[in-house]
Amino acid sequence: MNEIDPARRFSLDAVRKFDAPAENNTAGGMNDVARQVASQYRRDTMSPIMVSGVLRMVEFALLLVSGLAVYFYYVGFFNYLAWQYSLTIAATSFLAVVLLDVTDCYQIVALMRPIANFGRLLLVWAGTFALMALTAFTMKMSEDYSRLLLGTWFVIGFVLILGLRLVMSKLIRRWARDGRMERRAVIVGGGKAAEVLIRSVEKQPYNDIRICGIFDDRGDKRSPPVVAGYPKLGTISELIEFARIARIDMLIVSLPLTAESRVLQLLKKLWVLPVDIRLSAHSNALQFRPRAYSYIGSVPMLDIFDKPINDWDSVAKRAFDIVFSIIGIIVFSPVMLATAIAIKLDSKGPVLFHQKRHGFNNEIIDVYKFRSMYTDKADPTATQTVTKNDPRVTRVGRFIRKTSIDELPQFFNSLFGSLSLVGPRPHAIAAQSHNLLYNEVVDGYFARHKVKPGVTGWAQINGWRGEMDTNEKIRMRTEYDLYYIENWSLLFDLRILFLTPIRLLNTENAY
Repeated sequence: MNEIDPARRFSLDAVRKFDAPAENNTAGGMNDVARQVASQYRRDTMSPIMVSGVLRMVEFALLLVSGLAVYFYYVGFFNYLAWQYSLTIAATSFLAVVLLDVTDCYQIVALMRPIANFGRLLLVWAGTFALMALTAFTMKMSEDYSRLLLGTWFVIGFVLILGLRLVMSKLIRRWARDGRMERRAVIVGGGKAAEVLIRSVEKQPYNDIRICGIFDDRGDKRSPPVVAGYPKLGTISELIEFARIARIDMLIVSLPLTAESRVLQLLKKLWVLPVDIRLSAHSNALQFRPRAYSYIGSVPMLDIFDKPINDWDSVAKRAFDIVFSIIGIIVFSPVMLATAIAIKLDSKGPVLFHQKRHGFNNEIIDVYKFRSMYTDKADPTATQTVTKNDPRVTRVGRFIRKTSIDELPQFFNSLFGSLSLVGPRPHAIAAQSHNLLYNEVVDGYFARHKVKPGVTGWAQINGWRGEMDTNEKIRMRTEYDLYYIENWSLLFDLRILFLTPIRLLNTENAY
């Protein structure tokens, strides 16, 4: 995969461009070379974990359907399906998938080499039938099963598994070649240590890691501009913006554990990103137990941070959002219709108001609300916080803001995916506290954006809603938001969702 990496398409002269000031580079922004590299990566990527997970379900369905088809062929479609056959076919299909998983047959390396794993696949499928036969013999049920039927299913089932994996092998190779299925990684820290790490990662056969470049605060004397063919794209501060644009999945810190203060300094800057952060342990003299490491191929890593709500958790949360958003829209549709009529009768202007806010990964999203201010006095940037008896708020606006009815259109935001039902509330881009942006008040504020923002959240049901007129309030809201991110579960979401209507009865801070 690495031969087409955009990060490697730049010469040493091009890499050196970021050392010279450019007219269109803003202070603290990303340099032109890094921006060019970041913009070349695809956004429609697939997680290898998700691909192997879907394959598990497809193979189970394929084995189940093929088993039933063989039974119907021999017995007849309209004949009674004996319960023991249907149960046996389902149990055997499930057991086969479990054994394939246990023997690492769903690892990307195995999926890319089905012929090399032919023997292992056959052994697993034969072992599944052997366990089934042993169970039937133990339970004195073996006489009830047709050997011809099961033998036919054995052959057909194995052909289907092998055929599917041959197709998947070609698809995975194509997706990897096109940059659709990969884990994008950035090396933090340059020099010899980074070179050894890169060489070790690249030695791994059928590796799904795509190294996108190197970031280091040190100058060229201590950290060369090109390491192992990859350019140094900028400083650690520039890395944060690069990681957001390029949709980086993993940051690999290539620094020794002995550089404790520098590692901690880096982590303090980088933990706000929704990525996995790993500390390379391949060259550390200090050794831990094998279970303390995760591995990229055979390269040991210490897990520092994990991306929250990832892979199957994100699928579950998205399904949760869709189901409960539809329910919310149906239940509150009379209230929303009545509110729209009241707003139209009360003052001139549109019924809905949309505002630019920070979403997941600091992306800018449009959030919809019922309009609660006079049109000519509206504040789309939210630079001026709404206060008690604010003259900009209409009569209807005061009521819908106190009762949070103005937030109901955000059910549609959640349904279409820009918001989640539960999460940190999205703040306006220019929201301020005493003329300071929120991220200037709270250290690590942008860590709130490691997950999708929500229609409601843990901070809101604990009383931190409404006007943020003190620095302490925004700090406490951020603290509750980070607690939610670190402790997320579907049950936690359900708890927050059902507590929201009860806690909204307290309108003390809502103006």
